[in-house]
Amino acid sequence: MTVTDAVPAAEIGQSRRRKEDARLIVGRTRWTDNITLPGMLHIAILRSPMAHARITSIDVSPALESPNVVAAFSGRDLAAEQGSLPCAWPVTPDMVTPDHPALAVDEVHFSGEAVAVVVARDRASATDALEAIEVEYEQLPVVLDMEEALADGADLVHSDKGTNRSFDWIFDAGEAGTGTSTDEAFANAEVVVKRRFVQQRLIPAFMEPRAVVCDPTGDVLTLWSSTQVPHILRLMLALTTGTPEHQVRVVAPDVGGGFGGKLQVTPEEVITFIVGKRLGRPVKYNESRSESLLAAHHGRDQIQYLEIAATRDGVVQGLKVKLLADMGAYLGLVTPGVPILGAFMFPAIYKMPAYRFECTGVFTTKAWTDAYRGAGRPEATFAIERLMDELAAELGMDPLEIREKNWIKHEEFPYTTVAGLEYDSGNYEAATAKAKELFGYDALRREQQERRDRKDPVQLGIGISTFTEMCGLAPSRVLGSLSYGAGGWENASIRMLPSGKVEVVTGSSPHGQGHETAWSQIVADQLGVPFEDVQVLHGDTAVSPRGLDTYGSRSLAVGGIAVVKAAEKVVQKARKIAAHMLEANEDDLEFTSGAFAVRGTPDAKKTIQEIALATFAAHDLPDGMEPSIDADATYDPDNFSFPHGTHLCAVEIDTETGHVGIRKYACVDDIGNVVNPLIAEGQIHGGLAQGIAQALYEEAIYDSDGNLTTGTFVDYLVPSAMDLPHFDTEHQSTPAPGNPLGVKGVGEAGTIASTPAVVNAVVDALRPFGVNDVRMPCTPERVWRALNERGSDGGDRAAEGSIAYGGAQNAPAAGGA
Repeated sequence: MTVTDAVPAAEIGQSRRRKEDARLIVGRTRWTDNITLPGMLHIAILRSPMAHARITSIDVSPALESPNVVAAFSGRDLAAEQGSLPCAWPVTPDMVTPDHPALAVDEVHFSGEAVAVVVARDRASATDALEAIEVEYEQLPVVLDMEEALADGADLVHSDKGTNRSFDWIFDAGEAGTGTSTDEAFANAEVVVKRRFVQQRLIPAFMEPRAVVCDPTGDVLTLWSSTQVPHILRLMLALTTGTPEHQVRVVAPDVGGGFGGKLQVTPEEVITFIVGKRLGRPVKYNESRSESLLAAHHGRDQIQYLEIAATRDGVVQGLKVKLLADMGAYLGLVTPGVPILGAFMFPAIYKMPAYRFECTGVFTTKAWTDAYRGAGRPEATFAIERLMDELAAELGMDPLEIREKNWIKHEEFPYTTVAGLEYDSGNYEAATAKAKELFGYDALRREQQERRDRKDPVQLGIGISTFTEMCGLAPSRVLGSLSYGAGGWENASIRMLPSGKVEVVTGSSPHGQGHETAWSQIVADQLGVPFEDVQVLHGDTAVSPRGLDTYGSRSLAVGGIAVVKAAEKVVQKARKIAAHMLEANEDDLEFTSGAFAVRGTPDAKKTIQEIALATFAAHDLPDGMEPSIDADATYDPDNFSFPHGTHLCAVEIDTETGHVGIRKYACVDDIGNVVNPLIAEGQIHGGLAQGIAQALYEEAIYDSDGNLTTGTFVDYLVPSAMDLPHFDTEHQSTPAPGNPLGVKGVGEAGTIASTPAVVNAVVDALRPFGVNDVRMPCTPERVWRALNERGSDGGDRAAEGSIAYGGAQNAPAAGGA
């Protein structure tokens, strides 16, 4: 009998308000910038105004004459200590990886790169003193366009590497044995649709800018950081700076959002760490919002060349994908792996016999890219969902009909896809049927036709996204096969205190997800203790020494299951002591609602709290048993989890102005069993906001000199609540068979699904006008131009950068040659 079978679920499924929120609402927070230590100094960083230049001279000594300044350093001053920032994902053996110093030494490769640091007694003095530093630059050519960067004779981002190509990564289902030849599929296809889509560059724009505090005054160097990955950061700081790992402690206190943007080992963390070590005094760095937008890593930024082959009646026969992925100036922690994650999701929920994926990583003189909410999977989902709409239009079919014709049926699970993944569960038919009813699909289609017939200046468009994703980033063996530098396991410990209260130590490090609440609900059910009696500890490598942190929707599906496994071990240990106390055989005990009872004698029982106290006293334990029922567990799943859903969007477009308004948004997500519906709903809403933002609002733009022109929230348009519609959301549950809670990930679902739903709706509204694409974000100007700038041949129109190309001979290779 397992504890999961024995304990009735009283907490799981309840919409508990988050334990974390009370202290946040009243301002009793522990942000990194709240930390003040005796004698603490403050750091300010001088950043390059040029996108690509040689540093011909730098003199920090004038800054030392400024008031309150204690020290100043150039990259050359710290060159022997700073090492090179790590990339943990070498996707190919020959991947080109340039050195990545925290402070530039000889060259800068993007505007905003750190070149010098000032340390002063207060932040304002440090910032003021930056103006005294004298730097001379020799300007070098900028490299901004990926296709041009791969051309023969192109200017180089890193001249010592001799190329702007970081890697070529290829997956061919025919060669891998998971599918058939794409050449044959396309040669025999009755219909081939080809498109070129652009995934614009985005900025994570988390609520709390990054902050770092280093205290080197004890036996252990303690670094507080607004990070998603305290355990990974600890290891990488040790390896990068040559500091023994056991002498490094990393603490992630309250963290105000991350969205992948704090899944990084940042230059600022390394700078603060080594400056603190050198000075032997506590130091703090806190970035401004403009620094965050300029120098923190960006996301997305791909050019996608797509071909889909099908029969005349709409059965997909094959898919070809060629990506150019902008790495930016350097490779961050998982930069090259982000587009590779997407490789497995381009086939999505569809059955097809042939598939080929090619990706080329390209260096440019822009801030480096890395994980951003969804990390590779939103890009893939956008591509295939847009492409399915284009195929439907080519064949004159309803876009829902063509999806139904090709998706995996619920009775076919588990199903091995052409990309080699085994989808363990799902019911796309049920989710879509529920979403259609919630949305009013048929009525909106009728209204759309009526508007078209009367040539209404405000046209209605309907967009569809039927998606799945691989999340719960693990298992370790799969990550190892992809050359990832770490595993995918997670660790949890449960400590039963003598008073009967419970401490849960988790290696998963939250930054807004609600771990303290959800983990308490899980443990309350597993051990039969009150929800209020559970405390969750996290984010401190001295308290939680083992863990792989939070990203990739892995917290519940991996970290939460580690908590379950630890609870099962606690019950197993407690069972032996209970049997001894009740003078019964272990096999005769039932564990229900937090108490062991002798089967057939219900009055003979001991609660787990009583056992905890008896264990602490240790007066009468079974021979040979240690006085502890504490337990820890490390869980490494056998497979990813595969949430899915159907998202439907209706937009109204003013054809005279190009304005896009979302009329209705409805979605049904299958995330397995739901621990806390309130938290899950919040995750869906937040994800929808970010996905809609990509579709309609956000884009990081560089000018021809490589300067970021969207470096404030005046120019980088993050939507507010006023810009977003009401969301009609529902869940259905197909429990995941691979874990004891039946749970799947939810953190990225809304972001992955919503972007193509919105853009498909925009294009659907404009298709009668000959428009087959609008490049994101679909701003009023771009929509207006798509409507009004007819091509010279009078044929299909598309907004800049996204026009369809005609024949195979015109489709650029992944290398761009």
